[in-house]
Amino acid sequence: MTTLTENYEYVREHVRIVPDFPKKGIMFLDITTAIKDAKAMQMMTDFLYEKFKDEKVDYVAGIESRGFIFGAALAYKLGCGFITIRKPNKLPAKTIREDYTLEYGTNTIEIHEDALKAGDRVVVIDDLLATGGTAIAACNLIKRVGAEVVSTAFIIELDPLKGRQKIEEKGYKVLSMLNYNLD
Repeated sequence: MTTLTENYEYVREHVRIVPDFPKKGIMFLDITTAIKDAKAMQMMTDFLYEKFKDEKVDYVAGIESRGFIFGAALAYKLGCGFITIRKPNKLPAKTIREDYTLEYGTNTIEIHEDALKAGDRVVVIDDLLATGGTAIAACNLIKRVGAEVVSTAFIIELDPLKGRQKIEEKGYKVLSMLNYNLD
C-alpha cells in the first residue's frame, strides 16, 4: 500500500516543466503528461474526491480548459452536476462575464446566467493555482448568479505567486495537491 506522500510524488514526477511558455520567463507546469498516465490521473481524481466526498456539493465548476478534465471526473465521482466556466463567446446561451488579471496578462471568463441558482453549493476546480485571478473571477461569477462556493481546488499550486493568500482573503477555501516553488 502506498502512502499519500508517495502518491503525490508519483504525480509530481509526471508533471513536465516547460521553460518560456506561454512567454519568456514563465516556467510552465504542464499537467498533460500527468493526465495521460492512468495511475497519476486516478491519484489526482481520488485526491479531489477524498477531500469533498463528505461535503454537500451540488455542482463542480471547471475552469477552461484543464479544469474541465478534473471537474468532470470529480462531478462523476460525487454524483453531482458539472458546470463549465469558459473563455468569452464559447457558451451558446446568455452569459455573465468577469475580467481578471493573471501572471502574464489579462483575460475574461463567462458562465451561463442560468447555470446555477441561489443556494447551490459549488466546488471550483482548475489544474493550477498561480496568482489566483482566474479562480477569484470564477468565484465572483458563481456568487453573482446566487450560488455558494464550497471551496476552490487545484492539483498544482505555485507558492511564490501567493494565489492561495489572495483567494483566502476573499473568503474562499483553497485545496491543492502539489506545491511548487520554482525559484
